[in-house]
Amino acid sequence: MDPRILQDHIIPSLPPTAYYIPSFLSPSESTHIFNTITSLPPHKWHQLTHRRLLSLPSPLTGTNRDNLLATTPLPTYLTDPILTSFSELGIFHDSPHKAPNHVLVNEYQPGQGIMPHTDGPAYWPVTATVSLGGHTVLDIYERTPSTSVSTNDSAEGDDSGLQSNEVATRRPKWRVLQEPGSLLVTTGELYTETLHGIAEVEVDEDLGPEEIANWDLLGDKAAYEVDGGRKRRETRISLTYRDVRKVSKGLKFLGKR
Repeated sequence: MDPRILQDHIIPSLPPTAYYIPSFLSPSESTHIFNTITSLPPHKWHQLTHRRLLSLPSPLTGTNRDNLLATTPLPTYLTDPILTSFSELGIFHDSPHKAPNHVLVNEYQPGQGIMPHTDGPAYWPVTATVSLGGHTVLDIYERTPSTSVSTNDSAEGDDSGLQSNEVATRRPKWRVLQEPGSLLVTTGELYTETLHGIAEVEVDEDLGPEEIANWDLLGDKAAYEVDGGRKRRETRISLTYRDVRKVSKGLKFLGKR
C-alpha cells in the first residue's frame, strides 16, 4: 500500500490505519454491480440467520479455514473496474499475490448485522470493503485480555462472532459510516488489534461529527443530518476483498482463464 496516495483519505481518529473514499464507485457502476449480484439465483447464496453471503471464487477450506482451493478467477462484475482502482491506489501492493484473490459478498436487509469479530490470520492484514445499495455503520471495539472471539469463522459464515458477553454489551469505541459506493480500507493495528461488527438495527442514530469517526470524509453529510442524525437502513451489499495467504497449486489467478 502506498500511504502517499491514500493520505488524503486517512481516518485520523482511528488506530493505524484506516482509509475512507466516499465516491470510490460512480452511481452507475454501483447500480450495475448491485443489480448483477441481486439477480443471481437463490441457490448460489449461503443463507445465514442474519444475512446471506457468497464466498468467491470459493469458500476457504482446511481445519483452520485458511486455504483457498479455487480453480477459477473471480467473476468480472467483482473485478472491473474495482481491481484496476485498487492497483492504482496500491492497496494490495505489499500482499503475497499483489492483488486480492478472495471476495466475501454479504447482503444485509434492514435490521440485520454481524457480531463483532476479527478477520483472522488466513488473510494478509489488509481488507478493502466496497459498499453497495444502502449505508451502514461499522462498530469497532477495542480488544481486551478477557475478550474471546472467533476469527474468520463469523466472516465466512457461522455468525458466531464474539464469545465475550462483556464485550457484546458495551458500546463500540469507534463508529465508521459507510456510504453507498464507498471504499473502506483497514490495515495494521486496526486490522489486528480490534473487533468490528454491524449492529442489528433498522435505523442508525446519533450520526454526526461527535459519533462518526470518518464524518469529515463523508461525501454527503446532509443525507445523514436531515433527520437529526437518524437514517433508516436499506438493503446493502458489501464486497470484502482480501488476499488469502495460502493458495492451492493450480489456482488460475485473477484475469487468467
